[in-house]
Amino acid sequence: MKDSFFLDTNIFVYCFDATSKKKLKIANDLVARGLSSKRGVVSTQVVQEFLNVATSKFAVPMSVFDAESYLNQFLKPLCRVFATIELYQETLVTRESMKISFYDALIISAALVSGCTELYSEDLQAGRTYRGLTIVNPFL
Repeated sequence: MKDSFFLDTNIFVYCFDATSKKKLKIANDLVARGLSSKRGVVSTQVVQEFLNVATSKFAVPMSVFDAESYLNQFLKPLCRVFATIELYQETLVTRESMKISFYDALIISAALVSGCTELYSEDLQAGRTYRGLTIVNPFL
């Protein structure tokens, strides 16, 4: 999809972080824009990582009911990249060429295979471009 953008797990985590009102607002705005424009994309990796953090590592962990509600309302509509052998093959190439960890390469590969032009993440090297994908740290 033209002008699609990928949201890394940390964007969703900041949607619940009241310790930084600025990050909370930016994260919620990005998720809302992704949903309303139908241009936001996540992978099953993002869904898994977020649900793990939300239900076990938040200061007050999310209940199963709240996690399922968030999954259905926010993550499910954005989730368009699923685990495939082709995704893993792409990840291995990305990992080698970028000299990054497997899981970072998996996020980048998911963004690439879904046709995204931007990847919003706090965890990756902001400003770096790889095969037409630009990494953007929205919190800078």
